[in-house]
Amino acid sequence: MQFPQSLNRTQLPLFDAFLASTANPLLADAAELPWQDEAEAFSEMSLRGAAGHCLNLLAPILRELSENHDERWLTLIAPPSSLTQAWLRDAGLNRERILLLHPRGEQSALELAQQALKLGRSHTVVSWLQPLERQARQQLEQAARTGKAQSLNISLG
Repeated sequence: MQFPQSLNRTQLPLFDAFLASTANPLLADAAELPWQDEAEAFSEMSLRGAAGHCLNLLAPILRELSENHDERWLTLIAPPSSLTQAWLRDAGLNRERILLLHPRGEQSALELAQQALKLGRSHTVVSWLQPLERQARQQLEQAARTGKAQSLNISLG
């Protein structure tokens, strides 16, 4: 019986490949490009599983964003209750560069995210909107382009 891959080849575990890619100087240079030059101003990621495991997977991404050389904020819109100030500290995030915002009154999290993106005071606005319809995605992308920012929506299962 033959296998499609050679058994002699080693494969990097998923997380080692991710960590190695963050150390690549070519990728670091690409990450510093202005968002308006990127093809997409909106990204979305979906994490499924136990809340603690999802937060552990999310930590390096948020840490990298919190250390961005851009002088603007990393803004978190209506994060899950498990994402506390203590968690931010323990995960090694630069809390001096993070804004945690929650909608008030009749304002929705989507409206707050759009407003934060349009203002342009954040390099990245992370939201936890689910489900996110196509029209809402387009609104977030347009708001991100207006504010020369990046919109990241995270769906937790």
